[in-house]
Amino acid sequence: MELTVLGAGPAYTDRPGATGAAYLVRVGGEALLLDLGQGSFPALASQVEPSSLRAVVVSHLHPDHFVDLVPFRHYLLYEFSPPRRVRVLGPAGLDERIDALHGEPGFTAASLDVEPLAPGLVAIGSFGVEAAQVTHTNESYAFRVTTSGDGPGLVYSGDCGRAADLVPLIRPGDTLLTEISFGAGPVPAGAQHLDGPAVGGLAADAGVGRVLLTHIQMGYDPEAAIAAVRARFAGAVDLVAPGLMFEV
Repeated sequence: MELTVLGAGPAYTDRPGATGAAYLVRVGGEALLLDLGQGSFPALASQVEPSSLRAVVVSHLHPDHFVDLVPFRHYLLYEFSPPRRVRVLGPAGLDERIDALHGEPGFTAASLDVEPLAPGLVAIGSFGVEAAQVTHTNESYAFRVTTSGDGPGLVYSGDCGRAADLVPLIRPGDTLLTEISFGAGPVPAGAQHLDGPAVGGLAADAGVGRVLLTHIQMGYDPEAAIAAVRARFAGAVDLVAPGLMFEV
């Protein structure tokens, strides 16, 4: 599998070009998208024809992870005759949330086939996507993405406030793409996110092959965040940015 980072920013930032969460996974001629946060649709369109996606899988109902489904909806509806459709899997109420934003029941359903997520494994074309609920909002998910065979997969944390929630998804040798919102830490009380020590301890205990860090908040030092992970995990650690590609 090939992972392309389309967006890796948090909910707000002063970094130009730091668009919201969006991660493109490809194998052969198939593509799957994990989240589609603010400003990330143009990056998606630069990489693949968006209507060719097998699906968009949304981790939770915070706008920095799903709001560019709005331009995606418009693209599918107005760029083609007849309009095209794409499958979207997300927490219950995703379609209602977008409809309410526009005050228009049925807005989302005009071109997006939204299905509710549930814990467990679902087949999406050549991809297997295993979802597990994590601590963040009332219904937030992390995912493990694989293709045929028993090789290493990609585990994506979404936004997660408890590292132990990711353990059931991880297999030895997996690539862990994880938020590190509060850098080297500590995480402020009540903020359901991760920091470097939590990520490093998880990666070491679970035996992951490499760690890819994302979603660091404004004001936190990226180098200190990486160092905090490396203090507990001896494997490869990278901070991702839009445009970077990785083999999984």
